[in-house]
Amino acid sequence: MNFKIGVDGGGTKTEYILTDGSDAIVARRSTPGCSPSIMDHASIRANIADNLRALEAEAQQRDPKAKITDVLFCMAGSRIFWGEFGGQITGYGRVHNFDDSIPVLELATGGKSGLVLHSGTGSFVAAGSADGTAHYAGGLGWRLGDPASAYDLGQHAVARAILELQGWAQSSDLGAAICQATDIHDANALTRHFYTDTKSATMISAFAPHVTRLAEHGNEVAREILINSVTKLGQLANEVIARIFPAKNETQLPVGLSGVILQTAAARNTLGAMLDPRCAMHVITEPPIEGVRQLLARLHA
Repeated sequence: MNFKIGVDGGGTKTEYILTDGSDAIVARRSTPGCSPSIMDHASIRANIADNLRALEAEAQQRDPKAKITDVLFCMAGSRIFWGEFGGQITGYGRVHNFDDSIPVLELATGGKSGLVLHSGTGSFVAAGSADGTAHYAGGLGWRLGDPASAYDLGQHAVARAILELQGWAQSSDLGAAICQATDIHDANALTRHFYTDTKSATMISAFAPHVTRLAEHGNEVAREILINSVTKLGQLANEVIARIFPAKNETQLPVGLSGVILQTAAARNTLGAMLDPRCAMHVITEPPIEGVRQLLARLHA
């Protein structure tokens, strides 16, 4: 029996699936994130190699003569790193390297013309044109800024909390939530905390749910942060639409919204008011790993 392996690697977690000849998932694995910008490269290689071997063993338990025909990597971060990494993988059939945007684009459009806006630890806009070409915009990472990402929301929330502690901004429930979560109530100490902790990027991203929760409950400070951040991603999406989908060629564009941030009411309303009128927005409920499974199913044996 032939099997395929799919990997979806992001900044927060890495998911693996093993599919059989009917394209059903027969085994899963999950490990922490594998971003080459924040993790040791040798550790990334070792962890992925371990999980590939484990999935191969799963396949052989089902059929001693099992053969892995394809491995599909859909990974966040440096294309150079993942290209080199994929070229070093042997013994697993054909190796395919895609950006992490492709699985959610698959979920949004089913391989047809359209686009997806994704918000997770980072954010991006991906589009599939009528000729099947995939286009990617954004995804600059936490150091350079990803609008509407968890890091972007968390960063603005922390900055607001520090200004409140300094006395330059009115106290808010959002600032109080950040102070409570960190157990730090001094501006200098809070600033030092995020500049010196090696895991500050992960910690900052973890504050995004505070922003979305308070925004949904009417907190104006949180709502302003959310809307301003989402607006920037919407502007990028409109730029992609203008270049990739000329008005004369498209009457309606399916637009998938992926990730909990973009699926809040405030985010949906903001995007609905600003995106090109041809856009037909819909919420993506399936996880990206389902997009990986669908892509594996379309690979020819």
